[in-house]
Amino acid sequence: MPTITTADGTEIFYKDWGSGQPIVFSHGWPLSADDWDAQLMFFRTRGYRVIAHDRRGHGRSAQVDGGHDMDHYADDLAALTEHLDLRDAVHVGHSTGGGEVVRYLARHGEGRVAKAVLIAAVPPLMLQTDDNPGGLPKSVFDGFQAQTAEHRSTFYRELPAGPFYGFNRPGVEPVEAVIQNWWRQGMMGGAKAHYDGIVAFSQTDFTEDLRRISVPVLVMHGDDDQVVPYADSAPLTAALLKNATLKTYTGFPHGMPTTQADVINADLLAFIEA
Repeated sequence: MPTITTADGTEIFYKDWGSGQPIVFSHGWPLSADDWDAQLMFFRTRGYRVIAHDRRGHGRSAQVDGGHDMDHYADDLAALTEHLDLRDAVHVGHSTGGGEVVRYLARHGEGRVAKAVLIAAVPPLMLQTDDNPGGLPKSVFDGFQAQTAEHRSTFYRELPAGPFYGFNRPGVEPVEAVIQNWWRQGMMGGAKAHYDGIVAFSQTDFTEDLRRISVPVLVMHGDDDQVVPYADSAPLTAALLKNATLKTYTGFPHGMPTTQADVINADLLAFIEA
C-alpha cells in the first residue's frame, strides 16, 4: 500500500490515481479515504489526478496514541502534498476534513493551492461558548466520546442509520449498503484516535485560520445537516473568508457527498473549472 512516514514517525496511507491537476480529498470523522469513492471515480475519469489519504488513526493509517489534533492533521496533509510535490491543487474537505483543510492552508500557506472546497465542514467552531452561543453544548460531544469508548460498534451503526445521512427523516428510505460501508470504515480505525478526534473537530476554533485564507473557497452545506448544523457553520465560515462562495442545499444531509453525489460532483466540477 502507498504510504508516507511523517516527521513524528506516523505512517499515513494514501491513494493517488490519474494525472492532471490534482484534487486532494480530506475525509470526515471517523471514516477513511474510501468515503470519497464517488468523487475519486468521477474526477479520475474527467482527467484529474485524485488523491485521498486516511487520517492518522483512521482507516489503513497507523493507529498511533497521539497527535489527534488539527495541527497534526494539517501537518500530515502538508507532508503528503510535499511528498507528492503537488502544485496548483484543489483541496476538498468534508466535515472534520474541512477543518483539516482550513488549518492546513492557514498553517502551511497557499503556495501549492489553487482553490479549496468545504463540504458540511466543522469551521468556524462547533462548540457552544460565550462567543459562539449558537454552537452545540459540550455535553453533546461528551456523549459522542462516551459512546465511542463504551460501545463503538453500536454507535457506528446508529449514526449512519440516522442523522448522518438523514435516514431518520420521514419519507427517506435508508440504504443498507451505505450504512454498512460507514460502519466498515469507522471500525477500521482506532478507538483512541476517534475518541481524541471528537475534541479536535468540536473544540478547535478556526476563526483566525479562515481570515488568513485568500484562495477561492466554495462552501457547500445542506440546510438539514443534523451533525454540523447549518446556521452556525457555513454562513459564518463564508463571512470570514476573503474569497468565498456559499452554496446552500435545501434538505440535504451531512453525508451529502455520498447520498447526493451527482449534485455535489457537478457543482464541484463547475467550481474547479470556473
